[in-house]
Amino acid sequence: MKCCVLAWLLAAAQWACAREIPVSSAADIAREIKNAMAGDALVMKNGAWVDQAIDLKGASNVALRAQTPGQVILTGASSLRVEGEGLLVSGLRFDHATSSHPAIELFGSNCRLTETAIEGGSHKFFVRLHGLSNRVDHCYFAGKTNVDPTFQVEVEGRANFHRIDHNLFGHRPPLGKNGGETIRVGYSHQSMTNSGTLVELNVFDECDGELEIISSKSCENIYRQNAFLNCAGTLTLRHGNRCRVEGNYFDAGHKRGSGGIRIIGEDHVIANNYIGAVEMGAFWITSGIPNSELKGYFQARNILIVSNIVANSPGPLIQLDAGIGTSGRTLRPENIAIRDNFFALNKAPLLKGTEGANYKWENNLAEDLGLPNHAGISYQHLTPAPPKPPVTKAEVGPTWQKH
Repeated sequence: MKCCVLAWLLAAAQWACAREIPVSSAADIAREIKNAMAGDALVMKNGAWVDQAIDLKGASNVALRAQTPGQVILTGASSLRVEGEGLLVSGLRFDHATSSHPAIELFGSNCRLTETAIEGGSHKFFVRLHGLSNRVDHCYFAGKTNVDPTFQVEVEGRANFHRIDHNLFGHRPPLGKNGGETIRVGYSHQSMTNSGTLVELNVFDECDGELEIISSKSCENIYRQNAFLNCAGTLTLRHGNRCRVEGNYFDAGHKRGSGGIRIIGEDHVIANNYIGAVEMGAFWITSGIPNSELKGYFQARNILIVSNIVANSPGPLIQLDAGIGTSGRTLRPENIAIRDNFFALNKAPLLKGTEGANYKWENNLAEDLGLPNHAGISYQHLTPAPPKPPVTKAEVGPTWQKH
């Protein structure tokens, strides 16, 4: 008990002595951070910050924030590098800044980027995450037009447990080639490493950069309760194993190139998602290459697809052996359990391709369009009402942007 009281008193004393330190340039920040104490805040002066390469390191539990959220505007060759323990960045706005470096790069652990917007510009990445247990929330990212993902998570030999939540990922126009993902978690060479990244309660609106809106390239990530609105692409488990995709909401508005979830690898769970008005099918269960290289296609195996609703979409809704016969893919998916799902489609067929070994179908329902009988699928005329999205635009992005 005495230890707890002492810790509380020390914390209270720390915050009582906390200072707000005004800064007007990257040079000011580099100088003041050296003497900053836990609880201090470096307060960036309102206005345009042009060609400012900010390096926030050398302290713990210190904040860097805008004088007024949204009124510190970084332009030109500006960028921000954050490295430390418990650092907080809040209220910044990058407006068409241009750099070969990431706009914001987070290292260290337990750091947080919040209430920040990055729009336009030609940074390699808008955000790049390293380290351990860092969080990015209530931010707005839109308008990336050059190659490389908007948001990159590095997987550096151990699970990182980052959290990406309550962000608005706005329009990304088609890139016309590979490398236009909105989020990528890992790379092919990192794909057998656990990341443990949590991506939840974000809105993806018109993210059309390429086929993969999210490209998961590592293990044990969770993608849950996100809303994908009018996006020409899919949530893709491209490399890695043991990921969960649950409670997400897709409403593509029949946009050309729209789809649901691509499944590659082993031991994934796809549960309780709503997929509506997609044009290229809801589930692509992908065939694999024998002895595949890390950058190739691993066979989909031991997959559970359960309690999902697919509606208002043309068939085929499920590709049973996507990619078979192309790029060296000769291994059909195996041990696939499909149960307790509902499929409503505008036109037949419901399925495409050939099942691999040990497909299991249980208690699935589908609209009665005169389709041929399939074991494990019953047909009915009643279509359930679509659920509400788990998150809306009003609940994500910077608070100051809504005023």
